[in-house]
Parts: sequence; structure tokens; C-alpha cells
Amino acid sequence: MSFRHSRDVDPAAQSQVALCQQRSRQVLQTYWGYSDFRSPQLEVITSLWQRRDALVVLPTGGGKSLCFQIPALLQPGLTVVVSPLVALMENQVQELRDRRLPAALLHSGLPPHQFRQTLQALAAHQLRLLYVAPETLLSPKLWAILGEPSLPVCTLVIDEAHCLAQWGETFRPAYYRLGAVRRSLLATKPPGAQLAIAAFTATANPQTQATIQRVLQLAAPAVFRGNPHRPNLELRVQIAWTPRQRKQQLQHFLGQHLRQTGLVYVRTRRAAEDLVAWFQAQGQTTAAYHAGLGPSDRRRIEQGWLQGQLPFVVCTNAFGMGVNKADVRWIVHYHAPTVLTEYVQEVGRAGRDGNPAIALMLVSEPTGWLDSEDKQRHAFFTQQNQEQYRLARSLMPKIPLEGTVAAVQRQFPQGAIALSLLHSAGCLEWLDPFHYRIHQRQIPRHWGETNAHAAQEMRQYIYTRACRWQFILQAFGVPAEAEGWRCGHCDRCAGQGK
Repeated sequence: MSFRHSRDVDPAAQSQVALCQQRSRQVLQTYWGYSDFRSPQLEVITSLWQRRDALVVLPTGGGKSLCFQIPALLQPGLTVVVSPLVALMENQVQELRDRRLPAALLHSGLPPHQFRQTLQALAAHQLRLLYVAPETLLSPKLWAILGEPSLPVCTLVIDEAHCLAQWGETFRPAYYRLGAVRRSLLATKPPGAQLAIAAFTATANPQTQATIQRVLQLAAPAVFRGNPHRPNLELRVQIAWTPRQRKQQLQHFLGQHLRQTGLVYVRTRRAAEDLVAWFQAQGQTTAAYHAGLGPSDRRRIEQGWLQGQLPFVVCTNAFGMGVNKADVRWIVHYHAPTVLTEYVQEVGRAGRDGNPAIALMLVSEPTGWLDSEDKQRHAFFTQQNQEQYRLARSLMPKIPLEGTVAAVQRQFPQGAIALSLLHSAGCLEWLDPFHYRIHQRQIPRHWGETNAHAAQEMRQYIYTRACRWQFILQAFGVPAEAEGWRCGHCDRCAGQGK
């Protein structure tokens, strides 16, 4: 584990830091029952307590949530946690409430009375932690309360920050407006108010880290980077020559891991439902989990899996972030993820207890002659992405040079996505989270090639002949350890890869 963190401090400041760390240990023991922190949790907590920006990249299971939850309890004011998934918010808030800590969440699926109660608690300064989706953060009702001069907002946390880079351009354009939040909120607060921004993720390669820092406008952040290598996690990629063989190989793998907990990842909601129907026809107990389910169904499936009633779940990437289960022994990617960061995030949910675990990915042979499903899926997502860029280009001459997101959305159905894409191209700046200004209409020639590179990197990983962990370490910017190094336990090192 390595991190970069340096700041000159005087003796009085050092004394304050020592007091912060002492109180942090007390809170940790009182509410979580742990005697001490892992490295570098305490350093991250100290950085946030000092109101300093931070970028924290620690492996799954590294205790990232504690790094922003404890500072929120140590200091007066509100910590706003931006989270990508409702299930992730629900899990973390429920754990905090079980410890009788002042936390709440807001999202569009809440019953109206519960939404109002949370806004009232926020306005009455009764909360220390508020979990929201990026779209909810920028909703008028919540924004009006956060902008009250008497409400101190001390930290803005972007949890699972790789989603900002992965989804911010097209799928969740509100992410790309978060960089204007600090400036806008501080303009409503008394002079001298400070607002730190901290981004947390388990998977961010150097390009993703750069995107996070640029979009969020992090100011001289303390950077904490862990090594993504998990020595207890065996990585395998296996060719399935036909659709039938893919199911047979999955069934064979499950037969080898009876009574062990796992997850089967697919790429679409329909694929999850279809595969579960196939399992149930064979008498196997499982469930499909995806973003199309209601909150009660998601909670029921999560609890069934956590309590061992469901040995495995067939899920999209909507499942797993923030779900704390240490004894997951295997992960199967029935379909390959689109990008390597998503893959590392998902396989990282196995073996969090440090015991051996396996991650298997099933793929078609490279030509796709016998099974074209993988090639068709890749072509679909590539075409969909390219269409978004073509749309933004076509809207560029029509969008006013200055205006609001709401006005552009009313005029153009995909207007918010077009603005986000123009921002990523360097053509647009956000004056605040709601108002933009276009300062150039000339779009860069190589605009949009980053996504194509990420997809190509994933394909290279699938068919590499090198050590798989070595490939990941190099992709994630750990060249010193990766140079001439082999993990000794992936399918390539063990001679099982074909």
C-alpha cells in the first residue's frame, strides 16, 4: 500500500491532528467495534478532517466508507455523499442507522412523505451524513436547503467515483456538473467557509483518476493509492465455443462450487431474467438482480443472498457496490464487461476475507463464427456510444452559447447528454451546476476515442498470453511491481489458459 500525502504543519497543528486521530479511534471502537485502523484509513480521515481535497483509490474491502463516515461524525456540519446506486445508499445508511448515527438518504424512489421528512431533518440540522444520487443533489428542493447560509456543508464525497468517468458523459450526465457544486455552495455561505471534495473508488486507472480530478476540480488533493493486486484471487478466462457450451461450462463450474456463495454477472436486464429462468427450470434456486427492480425486491434479494438463502445471484453491474459480504468464493462473468475498470471492480467482490477465491470469465472465440453473441453485444454498445457523439455534434450549432440545462433539455430530448459530451471535449464550462457557457464550437478531431481505447484494452486482457494480474497492474499504473512479475496463480501462470 502506498500513498502520497504531505503538508507542512506547526506544533499546534500537530497537536490537533493527534487529537483528531485519538477521537477517530474512539469513534471506531465505540460504533464499529474495531481496535484500530488499516493503512491508510487514518491518514485519509485526517486529511478530510483538515478540509483538504482527496482522491482515494483503495481495493474493494479496504474500508473506504469509514474514511468519510468517521470525519463526518467528528466535525459539525453536513457531509453529502454522492452515490451511484440506490441499493448502495440503502445499505450504507441502514448500517449507520443500526448504530444510531444521524444519516439519511434521498432518491426519486422514496415515498413523498419520507422525502419530506428527510428534507425537514436536513433543514433542522439533524443530519451528519446525507446520501444522494447526483441527479437528486441537483434537484431544486434539496439544492435550496443546501444553499441556506446557516447550514454548514463541510464535505462533498463522491463514492464509487469511477462511475463519474464511466457514466458521466452519456448515461448519467449530472456527474459532469458536480465540479461546479463547491463554488456555488460556498457563494451562499458565510465568509471563510470551507468545503472539501473527496473521491473514493476501488478501481481507477491513471486516465480515470485524471478525469475524476479534472471534472471535480480537486484542489491540490491528497492522493491515496492502493495496489489492486489480490493474491488470494485467481483469475481465469475460458472460451465457450457455442451458446450451449457457455451454459454447460457455467453449470459445470457451479457444480464444482456447491454450497459456496458467488455472483454471476451479465450485461443486460433481459440476460439476467433469461438465465434465471433457465436455472429455475433445472431446479436451482437463484434470482435476477438489476436496476429495473423496485426497492423492496432489491432489498429482498440482497438479504436472501447475504443470509445464505440464495447461494448466488444473476446480476448486472447494479449489484455489489457497497454490499458487504466477506465470504464470496467465486465470481462468474457470463458476459465480458465493457471496460477493465468495471471488471476489476466486480471480481473484487470475491475473497474479501482473504481466503482463496476464483473469478471466471466466459468468452466467445475471437472470430465469433460459432457464437457471435459477444461480438454483437460489443458492436451494439460501440454503436450506441458513437451515436451519442454524433448527436452531440449535430446539436452543437443549435444549442445557445449560454443557457441552462433545463432549457436545453426542453428543446432537445438528449440535450443534457450533449452538454456533458461538450464539456468532456473542452468546449463548455459550467458556471454553476445549472448554467453553462460554450466557449468554442470547434470539437477536437480525436474526440470520443477514449471509450474505444477502453474497449480495446478489455479485449486485450481477455486474449493476452501474459500474466493476468501483471496486465491489470500495468493498466492501473503500477509498472514497478508489474515489471517482469508473475502472480503464479492466474490461468496464464498456471498454464490453464488456451
